[in-house]
Amino acid sequence: MTDPGDVRASDAEREAVVEQLRVASVEGRLTLAELTDRTEAAYTATTHAELALLTQDLPAGAAAPASAPAPAAREGKKRRWFVGVMGDSKRRGKWRIDQELGAVAVMGDVVLDLREAEVRTDMVDITAVSVMGDVKIIVPDGVNVDLDGMAIMGDKKVDVLEAAPGMNVPVVRVRAYAVMGDVKIIGDSQAQPLQRGFAAWREHWRRMHGDDWRALGRRLRVDGRELGRQIRDEHRDVDRHLRDVHRDVNRHLRDMHRDVGRQLRGERRDDRDDLRRDY
Repeated sequence: MTDPGDVRASDAEREAVVEQLRVASVEGRLTLAELTDRTEAAYTATTHAELALLTQDLPAGAAAPASAPAPAAREGKKRRWFVGVMGDSKRRGKWRIDQELGAVAVMGDVVLDLREAEVRTDMVDITAVSVMGDVKIIVPDGVNVDLDGMAIMGDKKVDVLEAAPGMNVPVVRVRAYAVMGDVKIIGDSQAQPLQRGFAAWREHWRRMHGDDWRALGRRLRVDGRELGRQIRDEHRDVDRHLRDVHRDVNRHLRDMHRDVGRQLRGERRDDRDDLRRDY
């Protein structure tokens, strides 16, 4: 009998998982890097088990909110600006994107790292202005980057490994205006790699080894307890040996002290006897 997890996945089931991941990202449950990684994995999954692995830590049956449309809710929000004038402005790590972004570098540098950001919108919209400066935007490989604008005695370019055509992956739209400066959008392969967190490591391990990681965890705990027991036993043996050596040394010193004292007393008696004989 075929295991239910081994049943082949259909295109519709893959798209359903991708939509569930997108909704989870809008709700703040996934970072942009996690969304991109899982979306790519969903499109390459072949079985129900592989798809289930991608959503096992997400609410079942997640659906898009039934409240007012997201664009209308964002319409009144101001653009969030990052400005570097003869200096640097950098945004990395965990942060939230729930509005349009702006980056202005005037004889300075602006760096926006979107990989660990919680993207609460369907698309990341960025306006980048560089005047004799540099604007660098770091995104996960696998997103689609839509770059337009103009460059005058400057440069605007994309260096990202984008997803295959037809995939419903996150979109980063950048309007770039460079005057004697640069606006660059680069992917993971061109940037310093992120440190893998515990949750990401655990998911990566599961993909590679399935449920074997549980048995390995139990074995590591057993081995750890056995190693701790051996260390305690060896520590007790070393303490016992040191105490025995200490007792032996003390006994030897006492014996030497008695022998020296006995010898000195004997020599003093001999000296007194010699004196009496002389007188």
